[in-house]
Amino acid sequence: MRHLRAAAAVTLAVSVAVGVSGCGGGTSSAGGSNESPKTLTYWASNQGPSIEADKKILTPELKKFEKQTGIKVKLEVVPWADLLNRILAATTSGQGPDVLNIGNTWSASLQATGALLPWDDENFEAIGGRDRFLESAVASAGKEGEPPAAVPLYSLSYALYYNKKMFADAGVTAPPTTWDELVESGKKLSKDGKWALGAEGSNLSNNIHQTFVLGQQHGADFFDEQGKADFTSDGAVAAVKQYIDFMAKDKIIAPGNAEYAQNQSLTDFAKGRTAMVLWQAAATTFAAQGMKPEEWGVAPVPVPAGAPGEGKQTNSMVAGINMAVFKNTKNIDGAKKFVKFMTSDEEQKILCKTYGSIPPVKAAQSDPAFAAPELKVLRDTLATSAAPLPQVPNESQFETAVGTAVKELFADAAAGTPVTTESVKARLEKAQQTMQQ
Repeated sequence: MRHLRAAAAVTLAVSVAVGVSGCGGGTSSAGGSNESPKTLTYWASNQGPSIEADKKILTPELKKFEKQTGIKVKLEVVPWADLLNRILAATTSGQGPDVLNIGNTWSASLQATGALLPWDDENFEAIGGRDRFLESAVASAGKEGEPPAAVPLYSLSYALYYNKKMFADAGVTAPPTTWDELVESGKKLSKDGKWALGAEGSNLSNNIHQTFVLGQQHGADFFDEQGKADFTSDGAVAAVKQYIDFMAKDKIIAPGNAEYAQNQSLTDFAKGRTAMVLWQAAATTFAAQGMKPEEWGVAPVPVPAGAPGEGKQTNSMVAGINMAVFKNTKNIDGAKKFVKFMTSDEEQKILCKTYGSIPPVKAAQSDPAFAAPELKVLRDTLATSAAPLPQVPNESQFETAVGTAVKELFADAAAGTPVTTESVKARLEKAQQTMQQ
């Protein structure tokens, strides 16, 4: 699967370079047809603690839509480890769904294939208008100056979750606010077979999210002003090394986390094997695994010094899930109706409450549920100290190339191989060469 993912990213690069419109379908900005007006296929991303949990959450809502419109929705929940690869394959084969969820960081890359329906003024009007949505969320849905390639569905940011009992047992009185504090506290927490911090070392997207934020803190963007890859700057190298050093040098991440790619770090946290985890909206997963809300706390992700938002103290990427429509859908009207339904005020309240995300629909945010402590941290982070990943056409290749480099470095650390500035730079040079091929 990992080789397929890389191959798919290369296919995307070729498609963009020669100007091929993916998915073999739409020839106009409207795209699609209404040959099958009573059915839709929907690829949902895995937002909950498991695929089955997502099916239980979404199926009743899809039944509501069917009752309202007469349109039956065939649901498939796709794991994050597979989703980008599946989408990229669909853009070239034409064998994709009608509607799908995408990570907002992929918007510009998928937009460049020409496979997705552009959300111009007319299409936005069909779902109630662009002004219903937070502008920052819409801005993460494609290249600046072009109609967005998708519509915001769930807005998210990263937070630091911590186990209150493990902190108390180790004599740690408060969650860390700086990375130095995290390492200091982490060494107290990492003992007796338990560890301080969880990671997903084989999850390429998660690797990018963490190292991008650290890169911002080290003054690195990973791309220059012309959108050209710049992975080997001093700041980029320092950021990746800092992340790997939590395992290799500081010994606060378990070596086994190098293999994690399917939310295992959340299971470890919920079962009391790990004291902290950096994650987006984890409450649903903790509850599903038997953890009570009073057993964990939430705080902003640490920064080098001071407080998040001061100067360039970025502590999260602008995270979120967008909803896209393939241009060659055989039910264009139904697809728009479905997007309108999923982004309606009422559905936004239901789904975002369930998943612990922030509604990108302004009116839905007035619900008291979104003032809960966890969601307040996420909202404040999005408002004051989050930065968007580069909205460049080859962003998905960036995730694959640099995410793989980080994964390989975690494997080195787990095996006891020294991780040096030179070895980090060599991996990132290889990743940059891959981008340039």
